[in-house]
Amino acid sequence: MYDRFAVDRLIDLWLLEDVGYGDLTAQTMIDEDAAGAFVMNARENLIVAGIDVALRVFQRYDSSLTVKKHLGDGARAEKGAILLSVSGNARSLLTAERTALNIVQRMSGIANETARYVKAIEGTKARLLDSRKTTPGLRMLEKHAVACGGGLNHRLGLDNGVMIKDNHIAVAGSIEAAVARVRKTLPVLTKIEVECDRLDQVADALKTDVDVIMLDNMPLEAMREAVKMVNGKAKVEASGGIRLETIRPIAETGVDYISTSKIMQSAPAVDIGLDEAE
Repeated sequence: MYDRFAVDRLIDLWLLEDVGYGDLTAQTMIDEDAAGAFVMNARENLIVAGIDVALRVFQRYDSSLTVKKHLGDGARAEKGAILLSVSGNARSLLTAERTALNIVQRMSGIANETARYVKAIEGTKARLLDSRKTTPGLRMLEKHAVACGGGLNHRLGLDNGVMIKDNHIAVAGSIEAAVARVRKTLPVLTKIEVECDRLDQVADALKTDVDVIMLDNMPLEAMREAVKMVNGKAKVEASGGIRLETIRPIAETGVDYISTSKIMQSAPAVDIGLDEAE
């Protein structure tokens, strides 16, 4: 989920970065009134994410362009599938091409990587979460891409929930003191999460009315014990060093959520091209 007004502001920055004072190639070799028609196509199997943003890039650069979406975000596209078609002024089409491709390749790459992790924990109760380790300026779009791939969004930002970590606990004096102070002024519908890296911290967290207990970099046996200790009194999240090859055993410990930044930070861009329409 993202806001169109906010996306338009991002697109303006992207286009300004790429176009600068003008597209020298398009303006020097293409007639001002020349027309063109192109299709954006998948060059590999992928999960679509960011197609509406790509569409908006073309429209934002030149509102006279005709842009049609053929597949929506979250759709599975096979190699060769047409995602979007665009026609109109040829200069405008080719000037905005790279910016549109860059964002849909990036977002679809994240959706693809997310889907791999989601499949790896299929059949367990665990749900995949993302993190705040996003590309600066692209958080809402990268988190949207995670949702397209079947994952869930963690906090969107620091104002979206309370996460009490080791340094917060050190300042407050204890987990119980930290949670108590937060509860005094926190909006009633906002959740509190406490990060624990030892079982005695889990026991301390259970003395409070915390909503989520994060198990940070815990060994599998300790995770299993923590899940037994919590026994449904709070949601349990596993985090820290999660990789595709390790996520299944972690899910099988009985945790409710598993969070990882790998689905965004390590996601390769997918291959999508813009070719002349036949």
